[in-house]
Amino acid sequence: MADIMFIAQVALRFIPNVELISLFIILFTLILGWKTLYIIYVFVAIEALIYGFGLWVINYLYIWAFLFFITMLFKKYQSKLFMAVISGIFGFTFGALCSIPYFITGGAASGIAYWIAGLRFDIIHGISNFIIAFILYKPFYSIIEQASKRLYTQS
Repeated sequence: MADIMFIAQVALRFIPNVELISLFIILFTLILGWKTLYIIYVFVAIEALIYGFGLWVINYLYIWAFLFFITMLFKKYQSKLFMAVISGIFGFTFGALCSIPYFITGGAASGIAYWIAGLRFDIIHGISNFIIAFILYKPFYSIIEQASKRLYTQS
């Protein structure tokens, strides 16, 4: 599953702030529950090994886990629209979440500057996350659910 996320991330990297990772994490959380944390951390490890280690690795370690926990919190509301809204809000807040280490290491001015500099990308991220989740939620849910059933019945 982490490999699928990485391939999807690479395939869409030419479109800034348009990604399937948020949707995958939401769907994996709904279908696989706590196992999703393993997938998230393997995904981040793969990215770090390929792209190198930087402050962004720390961001990804808590940002994707944050989405996991938010999804777990609202797991009983498994409608396409509700999950698309969660994905969209997550995209809008991505830059603010990424600015936390800059607040810690460089102070409030550094964190705020980092966040404000990326606001236009967060807007694109939020809108694209909503649209992608709204369109692909049901078909991807079915595919992932069937794949996980096959995997767990074979092992």
